[in-house]
Amino acid sequence: MSSDRARVAANTERFSGFAELYDTHRPRPPEIIVDLLTQLAAKQRPVVVDLGSGTGLSTLLWTRSAAAVVGVEPNADMRAQAERRAADSSAGAVRFIEGLSTATGLPDRYADIVTCSQSLHWMEPNGTFAEVARILRDGGVFAAYDCDWPPTLNAEAEQAYNACRAKAEARERSIRLAPEVHQWNKGGHLERMKQSGRFRYVKEVGLHHVENGGAERLVGLALSQGEIATLLKHGIGEDEIGITALREAARHALGDSIVPWFWSYRLRMGVK
Repeated sequence: MSSDRARVAANTERFSGFAELYDTHRPRPPEIIVDLLTQLAAKQRPVVVDLGSGTGLSTLLWTRSAAAVVGVEPNADMRAQAERRAADSSAGAVRFIEGLSTATGLPDRYADIVTCSQSLHWMEPNGTFAEVARILRDGGVFAAYDCDWPPTLNAEAEQAYNACRAKAEARERSIRLAPEVHQWNKGGHLERMKQSGRFRYVKEVGLHHVENGGAERLVGLALSQGEIATLLKHGIGEDEIGITALREAARHALGDSIVPWFWSYRLRMGVK
């Protein structure tokens, strides 16, 4: 297997086995994204393609506003959870297909808007931007957006969350569980979009979103992270990963309280 194919396979496999947990604890995207991108695309009822659509959290954001929505997701577990979510919500013009960001199988100039929610850092940039440009109509908009981890909620709880993730990342590196897995730095998204030459206008904006959560959700959020899920799948215990310490610290900081979680998002967009 070539190194590129091995990397794609490893990145896809990383999200197997915890789709329901991911769907339960991950944040929903800010709804203002719909208004922002619809205005930029200048299409009242746009056709939207969501690359790396996961469990459909970002795809179903569009169901009441778009003429059609397609979620493109290579991981079968995530795609099945998205289809269950769509069925439960009685979503109309939405479908989920198997595909890659570099090979969606969709027609040329199909979409008015293409999005990547929490996913562009898992995608090979050059091939992805080429595919986005192919499926976008002239004047269409591409947007990749990510939230900052963790949300702002409580200093003690946040410090414990960061310590848990740092410990898990170090543990995964030390035993080389997933050497083919590769991420591209999120901070480079905007510059890579500019350098691709695929977009005539590129810009980054900040967005904010509020949800509620408590100690249990904070632990669930950690468990939905790829490095932690990978360690657990390989039999590494919660004590070694730092989950036990996080659970205790979150309970100490938050008790049984449900508090606002203030999410900060960075959205990088390009107009074709």
